Amino acid sequence: MPDVDSALVHGLAAAAVGAATATGRRLVVLVDGRSGTGKTTLGTALAAELDAVVVHLDHVYPGWDGLRAAADAVVSDVLGPPSGHRRWDWDASEPAEWVPIDPVAPIVVEGCGALSRASAPLASLRLWLEADDAVRWDRAIGRDGEVFKREWERWAAQEAAFIAAEDPAGLADVVVRT
Repeated sequence: MPDVDSALVHGLAAAAVGAATATGRRLVVLVDGRSGTGKTTLGTALAAELDAVVVHLDHVYPGWDGLRAAADAVVSDVLGPPSGHRRWDWDASEPAEWVPIDPVAPIVVEGCGALSRASAPLASLRLWLEADDAVRWDRAIGRDGEVFKREWERWAAQEAAFIAAEDPAGLADVVVRT
């Protein structure tokens, strides 16, 4: 999803604001999908449109086997008290500093694992992104190179397990094909 459709972003932002206003709760947008579907691009554009904090789960996953742990952290840390997350230092392969988040600020959480059965009720808008496998591969490897190429199957297995357990597409308000 290299180019973001501004009409799509505006429409999704309006839907999120409407849902948050109707419930009187914090504006929370969850953007989920497999690697290479455009979650970061869309999530960043939505955060800019909404003047929201964006949390990239790439900064939260505790290593290559950490998808489930990051999904749990969305509920326990990012969206719950204390509202923040422990950043993962990929170079050192260890936890780094705590990143606090204003607990009332509008927030967009993007990454595989953002939308789960536990996080869905906390969201104003839930998005699932899809793309063909070849397109996803080209985008992800083009972005992350050889490191991700070596880990692709390992990560894809975690994505498949998460999707089978949580059905994020079924929890989504909107499915976006990129």
